[in-house]
Amino acid sequence: MRLPSLPESWFDRQRGHLFGWVPVCLAAGIGAYFMLPSELGRDQALTLVAAGLCAIGLGLWRPARIGTLAVAAGLIALGLAWAAVRANMVGEPVLSFRYYGPVEGRIVGIDRSASGAERWTLDRVVLEDLSPDRTPARIRVSVHGDGPHVVAEPGMVVILTAHLSPPPGPVEPGGFDFARMAWFDRLGAVGYTRTPTLMLSPAEEGAAGLALFRLRRALSLGVQSAMPDETAGVAAALMTGDRSAIPETVLEDLRVSNLAHLLAISGLHMGLLVGTVFAAVRVGCALVPALALRLPVKKIAALVALCAGAGYLALSGGAVATERAFIMVAVMLGAVLLDRRALTLRAVAIAALIVLALRPDALTGPGFQMSFAATTALVAVFGAMRRVEAEWIPRWARPVLAVFVSSLVAGLATAPFAAAHFNRVPHYGLIANLLSVPVMGMVVAPAAVLAAVLAPLGLASVGLWVMDLGLRWILGVAHWVAGLPSAVSHVVAPAPAVLPILTLGALIVILWRGPGRWAGLAPAALALILWSGTERPVLLVSDTGGLVGLMQADGRVLSKARGESFAAESWLENDGVPTRQDEAFARPGLSGGERRIAFDLNGMPMLAVRGKTELERLTDCDGAAVLISNTTVPGPRTCRVVDPVTLRQSGALAAYAKDGSLDFVSVRDVTGERLWNGGALPWW
Repeated sequence: MRLPSLPESWFDRQRGHLFGWVPVCLAAGIGAYFMLPSELGRDQALTLVAAGLCAIGLGLWRPARIGTLAVAAGLIALGLAWAAVRANMVGEPVLSFRYYGPVEGRIVGIDRSASGAERWTLDRVVLEDLSPDRTPARIRVSVHGDGPHVVAEPGMVVILTAHLSPPPGPVEPGGFDFARMAWFDRLGAVGYTRTPTLMLSPAEEGAAGLALFRLRRALSLGVQSAMPDETAGVAAALMTGDRSAIPETVLEDLRVSNLAHLLAISGLHMGLLVGTVFAAVRVGCALVPALALRLPVKKIAALVALCAGAGYLALSGGAVATERAFIMVAVMLGAVLLDRRALTLRAVAIAALIVLALRPDALTGPGFQMSFAATTALVAVFGAMRRVEAEWIPRWARPVLAVFVSSLVAGLATAPFAAAHFNRVPHYGLIANLLSVPVMGMVVAPAAVLAAVLAPLGLASVGLWVMDLGLRWILGVAHWVAGLPSAVSHVVAPAPAVLPILTLGALIVILWRGPGRWAGLAPAALALILWSGTERPVLLVSDTGGLVGLMQADGRVLSKARGESFAAESWLENDGVPTRQDEAFARPGLSGGERRIAFDLNGMPMLAVRGKTELERLTDCDGAAVLISNTTVPGPRTCRVVDPVTLRQSGALAAYAKDGSLDFVSVRDVTGERLWNGGALPWW
């Protein structure tokens, strides 16, 4: 059967421009893996690999419409299989119960929790009465209390008494899955200690993998001690990735003003660093005629800049965002070394392929999505502008226009992803970025490079002084913008399908050749319509059964004013109307007090009780159709029981109003039986 001629002409237009779709197809397969209701078996993964390779071979043998579609299908199959292989490769034991007791481990990470407490990541973990094959390879412990506590150093072996639990899953169906992120980070337990901590043995000199950690820690503390408190934490974050010294108020103002991206060592910082080094080396060599006339100065500058970027990656801790940024920079500098154009969609596609090959789980994170959204949009827009005659624009105005366009394009490209992940839309982000990004590029980044160059001579303070001036300006802009009326608005969390549909539409507009590209506006519009019609659950129950959230006309009312604050804050943010937990508790709608709450939902009487004493006072279910309890409910009941036993299997619950009845959905219904939630075992 002959295919219609119109699609054939469409495919003909794409010849030579299909490479950009390679990472898109691979990402589609990876995304499909994370949406599966159950894990792939080893034989299934091998079958997918074989089928994918055969499809790609067939497609390359027949480079026509069928061949193109075959390659696309093969890449999707390989992406699906690779994600499954990677998930099984990184598998480590995960704590399966709540543990309280002695803990021994070596400090391999130091940062701060959301509450401001120092947090240690430990490896070589030893737990009492737990065999090594069941002990997590790495755990993370927040250090609370007055101590005394040891002064943490990289490589130090410490002992402490801690509360540990498995990494928690989503606080509601479809929410952020910390357990999945922890699985790929090989993190098997999280917890806290409120008792004194002791050093069992000092850090080993020359321990493999910790030398850079010590250097980074020393550099961070040195920067903090050499600069004023107001800018010291930000400077340390920019140079080493250590955000622990940034006050929470400063962080919040940076988020509201849409300047928080300046703290993440990602594409902007890596680009500014290598750009500064590249320009300095190239100009320096050009000033020496003997070098400029005899050597490939541009390639030498690219090579030195590449080495500087690699050093920055190592010193900053090698976070996923930094790895991604370095890969993109390395691809572009490699293009310079090979006499190719650096900034092209092909270079972006190569960088995306490398990142997905190294860390397929990065696809689901906001860092990957926002970084490649901004980069792809910028390359596409500036590529189009390059073809436009603009002689009428004065030469002095072109850099200003470039900054304006780049800030506008990057802001628009990342806005849907930022809103979906963080439930907020800064209104004055463009103004803040226009006032701050040039200072970051022309003052802060060169000053940081200058400080690094002068540090061996003991003159780093010169560069840090200049850096301080630039950071004072940026923080001043952040405080001013955050203080403007209605500086930020909040949006409801979208359904899981919204971002993939929106992304597909944007990619069609950017990557497709010919008038057919505008068809991408249809899925983009559909995604926005679906987002605007998002339905939030009328009832949410935490995975402990101790917190209930009921949607009312004026917002969600919570069953208690304190406790389980992370779940409470996440629910309220996802509703698009964040407020304090105690304010949500004070709303009308739940009667009876914190220990016993009775309410009616779609004609169904419901009862939530907290504590064993209150549970023992019940006669059966006291007339309720659903009984929610944070303690185990003994014996059979005539109503539906939601308690820690059932929640341990299902995870947090949500209820939706459907035609006069309630439709209950659990976290496990959405996530399925996966490696990271204990529903499946690794192949090994």
